[in-house]
Amino acid sequence: MLIQRATLLDGRSVDIRVAEKIVAVEPELAPVSGEPVYDAAGRTVIPGLHDHHVHLRSAAAALGSVRVGPAEVHNRAELARALATAKPGADGWVRAVGYHEAVAGPLDRTVLDEVVPSVPVRVQHRSGVLWTLNSAGLVRVGMADHPDGRLRSADRSWSDTLQRNETGLGEVSERLSGLGVTGVTDATPDLEIDDIVRLLEAHRRGELPQRVLCLAPGKRILHDTDLDLDGLTSWISERHGEGAPVAVHCVTAAQLVVTLSALQATGTHPGDRIEHASVVPDDGIGTLAASGVTVVTQPNFVAERGDQYLDEVPAGEHHELWRVGSLLRAGVPLVLSTDMPFGEGDPWATMRAAVRRMTGSGAVLGADERITAPEALGMFFGTGHDPLRRRTVAPGQPGDLVVLEPSPSDVLETLASDMVAATVIAGEVAFDRG
Repeated sequence: MLIQRATLLDGRSVDIRVAEKIVAVEPELAPVSGEPVYDAAGRTVIPGLHDHHVHLRSAAAALGSVRVGPAEVHNRAELARALATAKPGADGWVRAVGYHEAVAGPLDRTVLDEVVPSVPVRVQHRSGVLWTLNSAGLVRVGMADHPDGRLRSADRSWSDTLQRNETGLGEVSERLSGLGVTGVTDATPDLEIDDIVRLLEAHRRGELPQRVLCLAPGKRILHDTDLDLDGLTSWISERHGEGAPVAVHCVTAAQLVVTLSALQATGTHPGDRIEHASVVPDDGIGTLAASGVTVVTQPNFVAERGDQYLDEVPAGEHHELWRVGSLLRAGVPLVLSTDMPFGEGDPWATMRAAVRRMTGSGAVLGADERITAPEALGMFFGTGHDPLRRRTVAPGQPGDLVVLEPSPSDVLETLASDMVAATVIAGEVAFDRG
């Protein structure tokens, strides 16, 4: 197709011929016979955004789930009402997501039984790593005698008994296209080969036009109750021996320390990643930079959960949360992502959070971690296979583009998702606001 009268971020006015890759970028290009033409009418055109850490199936499943996070329910009575009035899904389960202890304290099977005694219920913690099931749910998964109903997401001994949700990817994809997202990296740690094949098939048949890369089987989640340095070192060494990189989920300082120690022992692979790096102590920045490992982080949680951090995290540790600026200044390879659906999934909100560091109430959390708007935008210009690569609107680059309503200066000032006028993936329009 031909995109006419586009304005690039550097202010140039150009026409763009695009297919699977960008074919030509010139001040003026004449349409060829039968070629679709899109008139950008002077609007800004940028490379499509790549969200470097999402969970596609979880996002699809969340569409039919009850949200029970701190933003939706505020105490045990409201939690009970939300679960008791929820309509079970086609699989017979009430599925709830986003729970945090700030709502009503720790959950277990007894608490859930008091609310919904007969219908199977499973509630996912907002971290994504833990589910709590009521007794009816535990019977359904063959674990009637489980002491508390708290089960890890990565434990397939129970999750494999659940009916797989194969719907909803089309709706997730439409939302991504409306946000200007043309590619994603799925960071779900327990994907099997069949799961990955189904995602790729969804891409091929057009249900999910975004380009997709899966981290599994090289993704590993750590837990503070089970930090095994020798085991992690052995796993990393085995992956590297196969010529493959690793991606390690680190949401606490202890997890980061153990991961960096393991990588020091094994050496690193060019594609190694640390996911989240939610907490980076001052004395860990230099070690992280020296490792050369790419950090994939989500400053959107400053906006989404920052007020809770201000209440619950000691003031002396606030500056350690969701670092961006200090990591960049230290030379840490860094890209941004949303962690959809555990984060809201809007990359523009992630950029604004990186630039402004404002919580929901308007407080500033980690002012020294602010970065510029061009830096934040550029950290969504990578590819799945090369997150640090900054794509441009130039011949030979992937044919993934976003048309934005305002001028380049207004784009960088606003960083808002409602700027997206059209999204092009591999030379075809995936979204057009009209």
